[in-house]
Amino acid sequence: MPIEFTLGLAAAIFSVGAAGVTFRRDPLVLFMCVEMMFNAANLALVGLSGYFGLLDGQTMVFLVLAVAAAEVAVGLAILIAIFRVRQDVDVDHVSELRG
Repeated sequence: MPIEFTLGLAAAIFSVGAAGVTFRRDPLVLFMCVEMMFNAANLALVGLSGYFGLLDGQTMVFLVLAVAAAEVAVGLAILIAIFRVRQDVDVDHVSELRG
């Protein structure tokens, strides 16, 4: 598979994720879009790693996967805590929780 296709696909997936983070207001959709951006970075790392014949990119994928798992765990815990207090998880109203 040519590297141009792999990087083009990674750029397209990252662009969709970035557009979703920019324009959507649902917190679960925001998390899914951030995960799409992480997966696009993983695809680019694996593609470039295979192209250059090095294992550095593939080992970095493990770090990105660990960060993504931690982000989901902490983010969902925050969403649950906000929902328990407010019975609503609207992203625009979360800034009103500042003291």
